[in-house]
Amino acid sequence: MRYELYYWPQIQGRGEFVRLALAEAGADYVDVARRKGGIDKLQRLMTRKASEHPPFAPPFLKAGNLLIAQTANILAFLGARHRLAPKSEAGRLWVHQLQLTIADLVTEAHDTHHPIASGLYYEEQKPEALRAAKYFIAERMPKYLGYFESVLATGGKAPYLAGRAISYADLSLFQVIEGLRYAFPEAMRQLERKLPCAIRLHDRVAQRPNISTYLSSPHRMPFNKHGIFRHYPELDG
Repeated sequence: MRYELYYWPQIQGRGEFVRLALAEAGADYVDVARRKGGIDKLQRLMTRKASEHPPFAPPFLKAGNLLIAQTANILAFLGARHRLAPKSEAGRLWVHQLQLTIADLVTEAHDTHHPIASGLYYEEQKPEALRAAKYFIAERMPKYLGYFESVLATGGKAPYLAGRAISYADLSLFQVIEGLRYAFPEAMRQLERKLPCAIRLHDRVAQRPNISTYLSSPHRMPFNKHGIFRHYPELDG
């Protein structure tokens, strides 16, 4: 099956979590909105007229007759099909739970630069962003990453969050660490000393053949000031 991924073409954003899973799986897919006429097709599929179950927003994935939205939902689907989730029900629910926790972290990271409203420019809410980022760096970022560190540390010799096999949650944690390093380089340099297991996982994921190939390809867009993870030096305090 050739998948169709729908996401905004200028940013990594939440679509990148899906791209990483597709890359690790070696799946055949097309990033529709990065092609001519793709944005129009994306917007059409978000209407009830074009789809029985229209998505609220990208990313969404077309797999045959299925149209699947929400990042964690897409990853649960791909995980079951491409051995990126455990076979047991308890294992699948655990990985889904980890992914939903990552989704919470991603939302809070985004809200450091847009704490009032996504529809306002960063410059229109800068004082609030400075306060939000300060709290995020001091309290929330250590709490979230510390949680994943504890999951890995209590897993004994298991190299991944759910055991000996990689899951989509590992790929997503890799992406979060990459994003936070871009957005808050100084804060992450200090925090990473307390995250040896999480950093080893990040490096392990980066070295996987399919991921390494993807990261060095044109399909991997650079971070920028239009995505979820944005670097404003004044926020990295």
